[in-house]
Amino acid sequence: MIQTELIEDLAALERGAGSPGEEVAAHRLRERFESAGCTAWVDEEEYYDGYARLHAALSAVGALAGLAALTGRVRPLAFIAGTGAAAGIADDCANWSRFARRALSETRRTWNVVAETGDPDADHTLVLMAHHDAAPTGFVFDDSGQRIANDLMPDVIEAIDTALPMWWPVIAGPALSALAALTGRRGLAGAGLILSAASAASFADIARHRIVPGANDNLTGVAVLLAVAEALQAEPVEGVRVLLTSCGAEEVLQGGVYGFVDRHLKPLDRDRTLVLNIDTVGSPRLIMLEGEGPVVMEDYCGPDFRDLVARVAEDAGVELRRGMRARTSTDAVVPSHAGYPTATLASMTAWKGLSNYHKPTDTPENVDYSTVEQAATLAEAVTRELARS
Repeated sequence: MIQTELIEDLAALERGAGSPGEEVAAHRLRERFESAGCTAWVDEEEYYDGYARLHAALSAVGALAGLAALTGRVRPLAFIAGTGAAAGIADDCANWSRFARRALSETRRTWNVVAETGDPDADHTLVLMAHHDAAPTGFVFDDSGQRIANDLMPDVIEAIDTALPMWWPVIAGPALSALAALTGRRGLAGAGLILSAASAASFADIARHRIVPGANDNLTGVAVLLAVAEALQAEPVEGVRVLLTSCGAEEVLQGGVYGFVDRHLKPLDRDRTLVLNIDTVGSPRLIMLEGEGPVVMEDYCGPDFRDLVARVAEDAGVELRRGMRARTSTDAVVPSHAGYPTATLASMTAWKGLSNYHKPTDTPENVDYSTVEQAATLAEAVTRELARS
């Protein structure tokens, strides 16, 4: 059963990535797992800080490259700068090599909570994953346009399963500046300058670090982990070991999850380990993401696991929308890149958005707890199905 009090308790903390509030939340969550009867601990990990300041700086470089191309000065340097900025943004937001972040960002501390339940001697492991840090807000997260589009053409919005590529214009700004520097076309230079400047302004606004309560995103996922832990302690399973992890610093486009994957996941056999990520399940409709990709769409590793989750949902009477793909990034992309079968449970509104996404209104009273209960029911059912197989 979902503990709404847990969400209310942690939402009262300011839980920005790497903040004292995030550390307090991690230790409170560890205590909750221990009270449920699980073995639990907190891992301190390092992560590269970002993303807003880094992407604001890279976008500003793209704007300067566009200005240089527009004036016709230092065009070779403008081409190099624009190309490098575009590549840096694309590489970073997609969680590839992250060369710009490693070169330009400082490392900070974050805190991952890990709990263990199920059968400790089982050959197979299920990782249930969430995150407990909260996001900064900014004007770019206003979803009025999505709502209006849904009001004007609801059938079209309902038919769209892949989100719009919101990162493409950000990458296009410095890329157009570089192309203008190469070709000498002033129209491209102007477009690159405008797009890059707009992106730099939006990231600078996010970098003001006004942290939202983060009840839906992602204390709902944390509450699901605790509900599953309590259910498995009350009625234990054999045949599957269960790791419940809530990572820190997810809202910097993945931070703590890298430490979790290196420390706990990579020692496990890829053929005997599955990862179910639970992220933002407090909107009205429960969905399963098949993949994500800010730059190019990448389906998660292991489609058979996603088929299993869908079958279990049907058997459990949980309504689950399949086929959705995100253009933002979640912690799920890191274990998927590491080769582990992965799925993500999320939720959405009628206009294919996330309720109160990165807004100050992401508070406990605005969570749809019926959807959170469905996510918990499904996560527990998946665990018990794996134990039987």
